[in-house]
Amino acid sequence: MTRPTAPAPGSGAPPPAALARFAVGAPVLEALASTEPSPEGTRLVGDVRRSKRLLLLRAVLDAAPGPQAGEWWGLLEDAERQDPHAVRDVLHYPSTGVWAEETLRRLHAPHGPAPDLGHLGALAVAAALRAGIGFKTTLRPAHGRLALPTLGLLLPDRPGPLALTERSWDTSDVLPLHPLPGGRTSLDDLDPYRAPAPGHPAPVRPARRLTPKGHRRWDTQWTGALTLLERYDAARADEAGRLLRSLVPLGGGSRSNGATLPAAAGSLLARGQSPPALAATLVHEVQHGKLAALTDVLTLHTADRTPCHWAPWRTDPRPLEGLLHGTYAHLALAGYWQRAALYGARGAWARHARTRAQVAAVLPVLRGHPRLTATGRQFVEAMAGAERAMDALPPPGDQHATARRALERERRAWCAAHPELAESAGA
Repeated sequence: MTRPTAPAPGSGAPPPAALARFAVGAPVLEALASTEPSPEGTRLVGDVRRSKRLLLLRAVLDAAPGPQAGEWWGLLEDAERQDPHAVRDVLHYPSTGVWAEETLRRLHAPHGPAPDLGHLGALAVAAALRAGIGFKTTLRPAHGRLALPTLGLLLPDRPGPLALTERSWDTSDVLPLHPLPGGRTSLDDLDPYRAPAPGHPAPVRPARRLTPKGHRRWDTQWTGALTLLERYDAARADEAGRLLRSLVPLGGGSRSNGATLPAAAGSLLARGQSPPALAATLVHEVQHGKLAALTDVLTLHTADRTPCHWAPWRTDPRPLEGLLHGTYAHLALAGYWQRAALYGARGAWARHARTRAQVAAVLPVLRGHPRLTATGRQFVEAMAGAERAMDALPPPGDQHATARRALERERRAWCAAHPELAESAGA
């Protein structure tokens, strides 16, 4: 493995220009806009994520003081020669992105906590252990434990610097990461970077380390959710398996069923829920991750973040970016519930009718928005086409009409509460 050579940003994430080499043809753009899984769309999302991560790591290397970061990168290169897949998995593990962005912020901040450059050593050690190469290095555990991404925690028997070799994981007290059944997704309740640091705004809070009983409960929920996804929508089940690397349990006070964070690409943050609800959360949150990757390489609009739009799935006004993301995720949910209903899932037709009505109510606002770029307009038109295609398999009776009437009452109530925004709600 060679060092990434793209320009380093000043702080935070890589500049959009650094990812401009990606060309997204019309067929791939329209396939992604439909939310339907496709090999080309999944490949593009993965390629964008990997390129962005390498740019972030290069930025950390460029900004890190002293020679030690270079030494640890050299260990990564040695491991890569033995097992490229293991090294890629460590470097592209979701929590690595959270660490890299946090480290860049700290490296470029004049005041505040020192950057955790030692975590680069932990990445190198994890990669070397997984590749099975010989090595010797020293790291300093934090709070009596050393986090090794994709592996878990190493628990030293004494404080202070820790000498590490290729035998350390086998001869020390360790707490391994919990693998979820049926794929490559891990349940991560250990990594200190599985969610943003407490000092940064975040809509979610990760749970503390789970008990074995908690792990078994998640195994049951996860297995049940995957079973339903594979039964109702095998393509989306496969997509989730390819795009999700970790699931981070949320704390009990979390209001959201699930969340995705751009810095932690490939991670789903979710609270415990029934298998049917978790299956829907998987469908919903995977779309946010796909759209985040796409907007790293394409500009879909030029609007600011002023919250001024009605989103039927929320009570608060949303900026255009939030409205676009929400509509995209709910379009996928409408398709999922339609397939579940055709299979005979109880209550699925009502969920489909409600979700599709929400999407249909918002699409005219998106299609007519003056701040869409030409690419954004093409993307939204393809979303609208996917919504119209659902007419081929309508719900029985007047469920769709009933859902539309209920939604119109909700829109009028929202406009009455926000009269200054009524025009942007399509009233």
